[in-house]
Amino acid sequence: MQIAVLTFDGFNELDSFVAAAILNRLRERGWEAHITSPTPQVTSMNGVTIERQQPLDFAAKADAVIVGSGIRTREIAADPLMLGRIRLDPARQLIGAQCSGTLLLAKLGLIGDLPACTDLTTKPWVVEAGVEVLDAPFVAHGNVATAGGCLASQYLAAWIIARLAGTEAAGEALHYVAPVGEKADYVARALAAVQPFLPVDAVARSA
Repeated sequence: MQIAVLTFDGFNELDSFVAAAILNRLRERGWEAHITSPTPQVTSMNGVTIERQQPLDFAAKADAVIVGSGIRTREIAADPLMLGRIRLDPARQLIGAQCSGTLLLAKLGLIGDLPACTDLTTKPWVVEAGVEVLDAPFVAHGNVATAGGCLASQYLAAWIIARLAGTEAAGEALHYVAPVGEKADYVARALAAVQPFLPVDAVARSA
């Protein structure tokens, strides 16, 4: 499984790095989550500069895509040339968005009139784009999911793993990163957030 974690200039580190780290727990199964950016280098909202692992056009070929958030998302959402470079296909890919990444999905026409999740800062912009915003950390409709709040990135990662490898695999990945002494509760809470949006076969499938 090849996964693109879209990461733009001004990105939120928690969105990109937490999701990528959890997804890469399945590297032994052949999974790879890549920081995917339009430029060779991007600088985070807190001044951390990193080199991309894949160019933006990799997103069109990936099995799953997570659209991270950042302080420049509104600029990106208003840039038709940049939006035109983001080619996603919900018929073939799992697509998730985090916080202001939900605004990009809305502008790309991937949410339509379905309710979505985003962070409190981005909520007015997503509403302005014609999308109902839920007071919830995670929601999925078919192959498109949205999450609200920086630490909800774990839910996007868990949803992708559960959809493509089963809930047992998702639980194992979450268990590894969960705080010691709270692992069982942490895993249960995360899986409870995504399980209502999983197909029956994903819930039943073992790792």
